[in-house]
Amino acid sequence: MCDFCDFFTTFAPANKNRTMQNIRNIAIIAHVDHGKTTLVDKMLEAGNLFRDNQQMGNQILDSNDLERERGITILSKNVSINYKDHKINIIDTPGHSDFGGEVERVLNMADGCLLLVDAFEGPMPQTRFVLQKAIELGLKPIVVINKVDKPNCRPDEVQEAVFDLMCNLDATEEQLDFPTVFGSAKQGWMSDDWTKPTDNITAVLDAIIKYIPAPEKIEGDAQMLVTSLDYNSYVGRIAVGRVHRGELRDGMEVALCKKDGTVSRQKVKELRTFEGMGQKHVDSVASGDICAIIGIDGFEIGDTITCIENPEPLPRIAIDEPTMSMLFTINDSPFFGKDGKYVTSRHIYERLMKELDKNLALRVEPSPNEDAWLVFGRGVLHLSVLIEEMRREGYELQVGQPQVIIKEIDGVKCEPIESLTINVPEEYSSKMIDMVTRRKGEMTLMETQNDRILLEFKIPSRGIIGLRTNVLTASAGEAIMAHRFLCYEPWKGEITRRLNGSLIAMEGGTAFAYAIDKLQDRGKFFIFPQDEVYGGQVVGEHSKEKDLVINVTKSKKLTNMRASGSDDKVRIIPPIVFSLEEALEYIKADEYVEITPNHIRMRKIVLDELERKRINKANGQDED
Repeated sequence: MCDFCDFFTTFAPANKNRTMQNIRNIAIIAHVDHGKTTLVDKMLEAGNLFRDNQQMGNQILDSNDLERERGITILSKNVSINYKDHKINIIDTPGHSDFGGEVERVLNMADGCLLLVDAFEGPMPQTRFVLQKAIELGLKPIVVINKVDKPNCRPDEVQEAVFDLMCNLDATEEQLDFPTVFGSAKQGWMSDDWTKPTDNITAVLDAIIKYIPAPEKIEGDAQMLVTSLDYNSYVGRIAVGRVHRGELRDGMEVALCKKDGTVSRQKVKELRTFEGMGQKHVDSVASGDICAIIGIDGFEIGDTITCIENPEPLPRIAIDEPTMSMLFTINDSPFFGKDGKYVTSRHIYERLMKELDKNLALRVEPSPNEDAWLVFGRGVLHLSVLIEEMRREGYELQVGQPQVIIKEIDGVKCEPIESLTINVPEEYSSKMIDMVTRRKGEMTLMETQNDRILLEFKIPSRGIIGLRTNVLTASAGEAIMAHRFLCYEPWKGEITRRLNGSLIAMEGGTAFAYAIDKLQDRGKFFIFPQDEVYGGQVVGEHSKEKDLVINVTKSKKLTNMRASGSDDKVRIIPPIVFSLEEALEYIKADEYVEITPNHIRMRKIVLDELERKRINKANGQDED
């Protein structure tokens, strides 16, 4: 646990006389960027957990560097606050369906949920995805309509839209009878009436205590499902979950029921509950509370910790299957080992195995290629976050083009289909429709919202790869795009993802402005002058369909002859700089993205030009 958490462990308020009826376990559900983490920070402030005012408003829960940079929640976290003699366990969940593995396991710990919705945008696809999981589990929802201070907001319409969404998701009568709270988490107020702002957010906390049921105390032999894990460099892996039945005690002998049916004898070395931002050592935890157990060896998420006399496993967590795969392999480019600390196949394999411990939606299989693995995930974002984490930890690797997972259902070749929504200004709507239908998308809804148009499509997952960049470019950055997995349907036919060929470096060396200037009419470049390149590296996009090999390392020959006039100034168009996701979506099937701690490069799988020509000829393709 970090020093920051240790600080809060020391100062976290305690209540020794608390009964089970004074506990509330609540998950927070929201679409990306609807203000979920901001609201949790304000709730922590209301619980007097910030001793230092400098900590306020710093998005304490999004402590991961990637989460702060991207403004999204990737990992779920557990915190608790004390309010009116009640302990409220808050579970912050990811809002993106690519991190559905996180969502599904943490919802098992909750008795209710806060559904946070933007007062202008209303329910979005990711909201629907997580809400569906919560409703299936029977969680009681409280609707929080946030950002009512935004211009053109429509809180009353959004409330109706939430009701319609819950009806579509087959919510029960009790779930449909949800309370609604309005406000602005950023401005720090919540109220039962959005036209009457207050000066605090206690309306949300009061609603949690009033409407979320207390966990039921179940007597009997101890049972706990491991739904999350923590790690501490001193004590190792820590099992986190909610006690389902009975009571767990510090130092007791327990049984660990594993996936393969085996049962091992274990001992609880230390038992902790969540207090504030940290954890507090306790002697026992009764059913209904969330706890962390130190001393359990060899556990996986989904295992059951139970009593040794009568080891009875709980049903394992059901996780949606992966829909996309990528090839991960060692970096074998000429620049191998220049940046990274971990570069061998053993390093990469051990890191992937470590990720499997906590990332339920991930699968890893050996590839037919040597020193390579097929990694299966829920989408490009899900896999790119793993790659970015590895890059920052000092790993070097190469990854291939994302591929959707094809299934054969009743003898028919089927592929994953997604629900796609695009919210754009009216003048760009025709461009969006044309772009999506070219990728086998079918429009299911077109709705006007003030001066914007909401478009909904059914589209193959293949069609979404690379679509976001094109949509943002075509809409001058105005489009809001989101998607979620729907089902498998019969194969929709071939989709053209990228028409233009690649500009490929002929030989290694330093790229010169003189050479790039002379080649600008051939296409767009991805490199800066003075960048180091190697033969076979993709340095740009060709203006035509075929790949083109060019020499960007050619320098101007100097002579002792005086020029008749002054040389023309070199005017170079700024290169295109790709993010990791954009690079993964851009590459073709015969290309890799090379990832090192300091660089993201694209390259041909086969670097040698003559060898590429031989392979193309053998495959019956035209030579470039």
